[in-house]
Amino acid sequence: MSKKIPLGPFQIDHPFILAPMAGITNSPFRRLMRRMNSSLVVSELVSATGIEYMGQKTLDLLKFHDEERIIGLQIFGEDEEHLVKACRYVEKLGADFVDLNLGCPVPKVVKKGAGSAMCRDPINLGKILTAMVKSVKIPVTIKIRTGWDEGSRNALDVVRAAHDAGVAWVAIHGRTRAQGYSGEADWEFIADIKAKSPLPIIGNGDLNTAETAVKRFRESGVDAVLIGRGALRNPFIFDQAARLWRGESFGKPMAQEYLDLLATQQKLLAETYPERSAMIHARKFLAWYSAGFPGCHEFRKKVFTIDNGDTLWLEAKEFFEKAVHLRDDRFLQESFLMGGHG
Repeated sequence: MSKKIPLGPFQIDHPFILAPMAGITNSPFRRLMRRMNSSLVVSELVSATGIEYMGQKTLDLLKFHDEERIIGLQIFGEDEEHLVKACRYVEKLGADFVDLNLGCPVPKVVKKGAGSAMCRDPINLGKILTAMVKSVKIPVTIKIRTGWDEGSRNALDVVRAAHDAGVAWVAIHGRTRAQGYSGEADWEFIADIKAKSPLPIIGNGDLNTAETAVKRFRESGVDAVLIGRGALRNPFIFDQAARLWRGESFGKPMAQEYLDLLATQQKLLAETYPERSAMIHARKFLAWYSAGFPGCHEFRKKVFTIDNGDTLWLEAKEFFEKAVHLRDDRFLQESFLMGGHG
C-alpha cells in the first residue's frame, strides 16, 4: 500500500494530516510535522480582514517554507470582499491551496458572523464560496463542524453548497459549535455525510492514537483524517499511523528519537523567531510533549519558570532522556487540551 492516494487535485503519501490549530500550527511546527510524516499541513487561522489591512502580525502568520509543501493557508472572516482578496493574496504567496475556517466556535469569531456562524446560512455561504473559488486558480477547501447545535446539524447542506461552488474538499470536525471541544466527536455522523457527499471528506476529532486514527479512517470511509491535539502529545503519530495503515508495525519512540525531535524543533524555532519568542513557543510544545511521562507536572512547572532558551532546551533533553522508558501510554486515551484551538 505504498502508492499515493488522491485528495482533491493532490496526491498524498497517506491519509493522516496535521490539523490546523490556532496558536499552534506555526511554520516551525508545520515543518517539524512534515519531517515527522504528516502528509500535508495547514496554517493556523488568519484573519481575512487582517490581510486586507496588511497588519504585520497577520502577514507573519502567512509565512511558510517550501519544505512544508503540500501547504494550505487557512483564512477566516465574514466579509466576502475581504475573503476574495485574501484568497488572491494566499495564491500570490504561492500556497498550494486556501482553506476557509467555518468551524471555529470561539465567541469573538462567531459573534462577527465568521467561523461556525457562516454555516447557519448555506445559501449565502454558497455565494461567498463561489466568489472565492472563481477568484483564484488554486483549490479552495473548507473546514466545518457537524452543525450549530444538536438541533441544526446541517453539515450535508453545507457540503452540497460547497460542491456547487467548486470547493475541492470539506473537512468535518465531529462536534457541533455548541459542543465546543466537549463530549465525543460523532464519527457515525461523519461517516453518514461521507456516504452522501459529492466531495472528498476529511474526518476530524478525538484521534489520540495511531490505532484510533487508522480505525476511524477505515470505518468511516473518509478520504483522509486530520490529527490535531493527538500530535501535541505524540509527535510521532503520523509516521505510526502511516505504518499501521500500510500493515507495518512500529515500536515506542526511544529516548534518542525524542532528543532528535527536540534538537530539530529548537533549530526551526531559532531560524524563525527572535530568541525570546522562540523560547515562549518552545515552552508550550515541551509541556505538551511531556504529558504522561513520570514527573511531567513538575517538569511543566519548571518549563514556565526558566527564562533562558539554552537552559530550557538542556532541561528538556535531560528530562526526556531519563523519562522516556517509564512513560505510561494509557494517557493517550484521555481528554487533552480541551479549550479549543480552531
